[in-house]
Amino acid sequence: MITYNTDGVRMPSIRRRETTAWIRRVAATYGRRVGEVGYMFVNDERILEVNNEYLGHDYYTDIITFDYCEGDTLNGDLVISLDTVRTNALKFGKDYDEELHRVIIHGILHLCGINDKGPGEREIMEAAENRALALRTETAK
Repeated sequence: MITYNTDGVRMPSIRRRETTAWIRRVAATYGRRVGEVGYMFVNDERILEVNNEYLGHDYYTDIITFDYCEGDTLNGDLVISLDTVRTNALKFGKDYDEELHRVIIHGILHLCGINDKGPGEREIMEAAENRALALRTETAK
């Protein structure tokens, strides 16, 4: 089950049923199935608190992924700052909706085992995000 919740912000205008189908489709391309995945949409202040409390990091970020996967089943909590998503959309000249969905799937890709911190990993993650966004377009048709 995939849940979508908020803390201190309004729920973004995403089509939950379509987004859930898309997430399941992307997970399946990695041989995974979705178990319990919870999205929490927050503001910058809250994500900074989470980053400090759980990771010891003192900076803003667009997403924090807590991985509770078991075998091929994706389980996790994903905390997304809508403020940072909006800032990044402007910074990179992207549509807000596209940037939001890129971040939504970014967390799922982490749960699928794709990293983005080491040498060359960012490019691998970006390619995976782009493939997933293409699947979103196909799923919406």
